[in-house]
Amino acid sequence: MTGNQSRRGSSRHQRRTRSRTARAELAFSVSYMERLLREGHYAQRLSSCAPVFLAAVLQYLMAKVLELAGNETQDSGRRHITPALLDMAVHNNVLLRDLFGIATISQVAPAHK
Repeated sequence: MTGNQSRRGSSRHQRRTRSRTARAELAFSVSYMERLLREGHYAQRLSSCAPVFLAAVLQYLMAKVLELAGNETQDSGRRHITPALLDMAVHNNVLLRDLFGIATISQVAPAHK
């Protein structure tokens, strides 16, 4: 066995490093969530699973809001989700209404007369 063959054999056992986002199968960046948590100084210590959990919760909330907004869009006979439909979807859902409270979604504020 030559030196080249032994190197090829060992490269089979090398593993590719996967990001925490990929390992958690999320779309929201875990590293970005960690950076925001650290820069926000919300706690002196930060668990390694805290940014993963935060990214998962935010991804779930976004999926839920977009699902409800898509339903509102279909019900109104439109083809595109608008800020007004997003606002309607949030305020028509009891749990999301309580969560978002009095949040203003951009471009939905009443027009000035």
